[in-house]
Amino acid sequence: MTIASKTNSYNIKNAVFQGLGAAWPVCLGYVPIGLAFGVLAQKAGLNSLEIALMSILVFAGSSQFIAVSMLSAGASAASIILTTLAVNLRHLLMSSSLAVFVTKATRKKIALFAYGVTDESFAVNHARFSKNTWDLNRALVVNHAANITWIASTIIGGFSGRFIPANAFGIDYALIAMFICLLIFQLKGRLYVITAVTAGALAVALSLAIPGNSYIVLASILAATLGIGIRKWYKL
Repeated sequence: MTIASKTNSYNIKNAVFQGLGAAWPVCLGYVPIGLAFGVLAQKAGLNSLEIALMSILVFAGSSQFIAVSMLSAGASAASIILTTLAVNLRHLLMSSSLAVFVTKATRKKIALFAYGVTDESFAVNHARFSKNTWDLNRALVVNHAANITWIASTIIGGFSGRFIPANAFGIDYALIAMFICLLIFQLKGRLYVITAVTAGALAVALSLAIPGNSYIVLASILAATLGIGIRKWYKL
């Protein structure tokens, strides 16, 4: 083995170990949420293969929870797609923030990296990229360690769902609890509180006048627009 090949092998092992070291808290958090999603999806009528395909092709926890919830409520395909699209638009901002660190990478490698970007992997990778102590190889390990953990957890949850009674262990509350947590973590100032309260109030009001689930998207857009206006004019 040449010196160059030994160095390359060492670099790969180093990237894997460091990536896994950064990813394990994310993976640990994905396990209970993935299990809960698998159970909910099974109760909504999805089989293990469909659950696996959704996790592989979508890989977006909040959107998957929303899609399953809307499927259970009998929502149309169009409303599910529109709602999950609105929820996932934040990935444009996260990807834009990460793009500046991978400008020299190949398109194939960037595509593989982009597939695995989630809220949690973004937070881990962006913090390390910003300190100039990270590279794309380590970031890929973080993304795909989390990806594998999520897929495996949802499949196990889906398989276990047939043995778990509906509404057992508070699993039916998992979606609500997850979004409450996501909301709380976003409340970093008065503007965020105002936007959240406005979105909630508008959603309740619009649900009385608009059938289906499209009122959620409309309320979110209106509240976000209001938040931008307040930030511009009142400098909150």
